[in-house]
Amino acid sequence: MNATPIYSKLASLGITLPPLAVPVAAYVPFVRSGNLIFLSGHLAKQDGKVWVGQLGRDVDTATGRAAARAVAIDLMGTLHAALGDLNKVSRIVKLMSLVNSAPDFTEQHLVTNGCSELLAEVFGPAIGAHARSAFGVAQNPMGACVEIDLIAEVVGD
Repeated sequence: MNATPIYSKLASLGITLPPLAVPVAAYVPFVRSGNLIFLSGHLAKQDGKVWVGQLGRDVDTATGRAAARAVAIDLMGTLHAALGDLNKVSRIVKLMSLVNSAPDFTEQHLVTNGCSELLAEVFGPAIGAHARSAFGVAQNPMGACVEIDLIAEVVGD
């Protein structure tokens, strides 16, 4: 990895970025349009497998938060693969989080904090702070407890 503050921060947190995941349906992992890069939804994974469960039924908020943090790591892996260098990210613009939720679960925002807080920690508040939406959904693909997509602004090439 590059020896810059972002990569040094990842190393200090014990984070190794994963390789670009192969899509499991008819989409691409990212699309760049001008200075914006749109990342497709990333499912929470644990030990390389989809992290299955429903918040408020068989997954608690703290575990969901950990799952969202794991998604943040995968999102950064995709950004790195797309750009070759996370230092090209000038702003994390927006996240959309889909939390597989039981009907009475209302802590989607707290689950999503797992992703938001890690991005702010790695990129710093000026780049990592972002707008976001956190929705409770009846189900995610493959039963994943959390799915998150991301929009980032990047410096031009």
